[in-house]
Amino acid sequence: MTMNRLISIQSTKDILPEYLNSPVGLLLEYHNLNRPFEVYQNAQLLIGMCMDNRKHLHIPDNFAFIIRSGGANLRYSEFKVSYAISVGGIKHIALIGHNNCGMVNLIARKNEFINGLVEIAGWDRERAEEHFMTFAPMFEITNETDFILSETKRLRLRYPKITIAPMLYLVEDNKLYLIKED
Repeated sequence: MTMNRLISIQSTKDILPEYLNSPVGLLLEYHNLNRPFEVYQNAQLLIGMCMDNRKHLHIPDNFAFIIRSGGANLRYSEFKVSYAISVGGIKHIALIGHNNCGMVNLIARKNEFINGLVEIAGWDRERAEEHFMTFAPMFEITNETDFILSETKRLRLRYPKITIAPMLYLVEDNKLYLIKED
């Protein structure tokens, strides 16, 4: 993760013009700038974010659909994304990765993963190893920022009329940062 690729949101002036006065801008204002909550009857955007328990968003009730998956990887949640767009009327997606993500260098956690399935879940070792080797390559990410940018690009190709904002959540300060795109 490279800090120079992150845009810190300290005021509304820091929000990129394409996101200002949109649900993406509101997300940044609610979470980072403590904007007073408004009342929502319907979701305004879809948030795709990691399942990591260290992240909590400061947003009003009913403001967003949220899909949480390892690494904020939405590849295997596309039907849910399509549902939020088609039935929920969503036109904006915030894709939020975070630093120190467990999906980075997943192979380094292979033994911990296998031992956990054996000891905690009661799996036999061979089945746990096969499970890891089958699924780890599907969920491993090389680094958080690059993955979020590549997932943003993929989703934009899939849903060309939807605004998709790449973001990173820093667990140290619990703030959202926009990721600069090349």
